[in-house]
Amino acid sequence: MRVLVTGGTGFIGSHTVVSLIEGGHEPVIVDNLANSQPSVLDRVASITGVAPEMHRADIRDLEAMTAIASRGFDACIHFAALKAVGESVEEPLLYYDNNVAGTVTLLMALEAAGVESIVFSSSATVYGDPDSLPMTEEMPLGSATNPYGWTKITMERVLADLQAARSGWSVSLLRYFNPVGAHPSGQLGEDPSGVPNNLMPYVARVAAGRLPKVEVFGGDYPTPDGTGVRDYVHVVDLAEGHIAALDRHHGDPGVHVYNLGTGRGHSVLEVIKAYEEESGRPIPYEIVDRRPGDVAASWAAVNKAERELSWKARRDLHEMCADSWRWEQARR
Repeated sequence: MRVLVTGGTGFIGSHTVVSLIEGGHEPVIVDNLANSQPSVLDRVASITGVAPEMHRADIRDLEAMTAIASRGFDACIHFAALKAVGESVEEPLLYYDNNVAGTVTLLMALEAAGVESIVFSSSATVYGDPDSLPMTEEMPLGSATNPYGWTKITMERVLADLQAARSGWSVSLLRYFNPVGAHPSGQLGEDPSGVPNNLMPYVARVAAGRLPKVEVFGGDYPTPDGTGVRDYVHVVDLAEGHIAALDRHHGDPGVHVYNLGTGRGHSVLEVIKAYEEESGRPIPYEIVDRRPGDVAASWAAVNKAERELSWKARRDLHEMCADSWRWEQARR
């Protein structure tokens, strides 16, 4: 399939572009490079032997998106969004404009071009602070704990309403948990602009001596060691999940919802310890106040994706840390 990939130079997007090429598909990237680098294209080409086509554009630009979408696509994988929880609390209008309005504009462009198949990068944050764990796809959407979460809930609602009004659409909503790691080649990984907002790239920079210590947000959660627990999933596993959803549901009208995770949680301190073991470096940390909008624990029920998509996360926490460290070393 010829697939439009929004946000395709980002962390998850770029790994998915690699998986698309390896799966025999033809990805075409659209990205405004707000939080990624054009050098990603060279890295993808080095890994796959294929230089992907890319258009630099903002998904909020209807004219640009309509022109790009008209170039003949079978489907779209939609990653383009801002994703930092803390920043969303400080800049809610920016998040609603970019994430929600951008998605509406993208869908208008796709509909005008006759593209009716989309795989959407959603998030476990749509469940809010759940009453029970693990989180299942049958749970109702929760009350989000931050504006980022509300944008994901709203984007899902927009997609579901579109499918209800246009019955030919195939909409896959992939609710993934905490993507980490890097491509095992060491040539592709997470490279956020400025100070990282997510745990593992921050830990990586501390291990490399680029940051002094890890600030652990909250040590008094009702968890085994008091720190937040998350379901960390290797980015290559996650990318393969997108291909599985695309292959399974292209031309299959409806709304198809899947959790993508490992099905188990790890605490912040467990991640730090595993990273120390894989890097061979001490990682100092300090427990500070909780961060607004965070929940205590989150992990996925993953049997639906395994049953319907034949997809299962195969890489464990230590492999996630080892690949992340390989990427961090390769960039120095």
